[in-house]
Amino acid sequence: MRRESDKVKIIPLGGLNEIGKNLTVIEYKNEIIVIDCGMLFPDEEMFGIDVVIPDVTYLLKNKDKVKGIFLTHGHEDHIGALPYVLKQLNVPVYGTKLTLAIVGTKLKEHGLLSTVELIEVKPKDVVKLEKISIEFIRTSHSIPDSVAIAIHTPLGTILHTGDFKIDYTPIDGSVADLTRFAELGKRGVIAMLADSTNVERPGYTMSESTVGETFTNIFSTAKGRIIVATFASNVHRIQQIISASYKYGRKVAVSGRSMENIVGVASELGYLKYIEETLINIDDIVRYPNDKITIITTGSQGEPMSALSRMAVSEHRKVDIIKGDMVIISATPIPGNEKLVSKVINRLFRKGAEVIYEKLADVHVSGHACQEELKLMHTLVKPKFFIPAHGEYRHLKQHAELAAKLGLPEENIIIGQNGDVIEVTRNNIRKNGSVVSGQVFVDGLGVGDVGNIVLRDRKHLSQDGILTVVVTIEKESGSVIAGPDIISRGFVYVRESEDLMEEAKNLVKEQLLECEKYHITEWATIKSKIKESLRLFLYEKTKRKPMILPIIMEI
Repeated sequence: MRRESDKVKIIPLGGLNEIGKNLTVIEYKNEIIVIDCGMLFPDEEMFGIDVVIPDVTYLLKNKDKVKGIFLTHGHEDHIGALPYVLKQLNVPVYGTKLTLAIVGTKLKEHGLLSTVELIEVKPKDVVKLEKISIEFIRTSHSIPDSVAIAIHTPLGTILHTGDFKIDYTPIDGSVADLTRFAELGKRGVIAMLADSTNVERPGYTMSESTVGETFTNIFSTAKGRIIVATFASNVHRIQQIISASYKYGRKVAVSGRSMENIVGVASELGYLKYIEETLINIDDIVRYPNDKITIITTGSQGEPMSALSRMAVSEHRKVDIIKGDMVIISATPIPGNEKLVSKVINRLFRKGAEVIYEKLADVHVSGHACQEELKLMHTLVKPKFFIPAHGEYRHLKQHAELAAKLGLPEENIIIGQNGDVIEVTRNNIRKNGSVVSGQVFVDGLGVGDVGNIVLRDRKHLSQDGILTVVVTIEKESGSVIAGPDIISRGFVYVRESEDLMEEAKNLVKEQLLECEKYHITEWATIKSKIKESLRLFLYEKTKRKPMILPIIMEI
């Protein structure tokens, strides 16, 4: 007989109050499973950071309990942190065929492929552990092989929808298994975590097939090259671009490393279907007339180093935008990327290209459920308790309100944040404390060695620059032998500010003479006096606060 003290812990370590770095811990007694292990792209405040990943301190402290990482699909915000986490926590990774193939290419780059156990599953498969079992359920999303995950525990079933939409005419014909969601709802689902990304949008998300119709119409009238920028992972979109190109006698070339990797993997596994001669190497596009060429490229988010951005500024080694090219941006800007995308669009127009983007034609549809689809999922599953997931706070809040309007008592809904320990019993759901969570920054080869203090310094440097003060003093007497010399970077141009620099030098000399007079030889004290006097002087003269770095050498 189950005891009331029995509980399941749901601990989100990423994916709440943000869109990215999704990672959810489900814990029952001595068994922990991890759902997804994603990354977040840095925002403009994270100077120099390449990738942001979740803090998995809790998993490392409980590594003996962790039975595996279970993946819903192959997007970066769900799998991107795997190489970094698996270096610290070597556990089996479960996923569908395409998801694991994409994961495999990432692990190979990090030298981990031979050390990690990748276990392929299919929709309807069930992985049985000692006390819980994990079931995979087919869903629709903007990448094939997407699944929801049902965790069957002695207390009941917990359902994690993953990212989903309800597409009745998917490109690959694999419709979401709504029947299974209804069956689970009939048996009873104790708690559901569900995608909140599009909760602000009324109605339904358009089918991916509508984009194919738009492509067909555009391709039928295009007179020059067609260059389509989209997410590399959107295999269905790539399929439709290839199909439209084949229909109008165009050869297709691929540009961008991630795009080349995904197309290679998806073709090999049969997720992309085309006549072999349709795809050509990017080097061979010069052998065909412009009206017989389609190029599929990365860069739909305006990323500065992406293939499309380099084409727009004539820095791409193989492709330069010319008058008559048609560029289709088949994606919506991720919040925060609007300026980058706008900048690329303007550059493309200046080079004489015709640019088509979402505001001008239906060249993109979302992979996430809108309000009516979310209502359908709630109605089918009928969860006892509900935790909105995958969204910024406004999304989570509105999804909670939607669930309440559908009849779920407000006390049965938890709006969580990363690190919350959410305890579910048969009759109750509550927050009970928190665990270590947060952001770990990846910068080059360094993982976690850049923290908030370093970012604060980088922000300071970017705004006001730095002044370095170099002085050499005699060790025993403390008298100045050489200097002070002042080096400015990012603050003022020295040649145009000679008077200011000379005044600053004289001020430093005064401080050094005062220290010598009173026999102050402590480096920390001397540096402090230099910094404080310079800080006040420079702010008074320029209303700026550069970083001041005194360097003292003793001989």
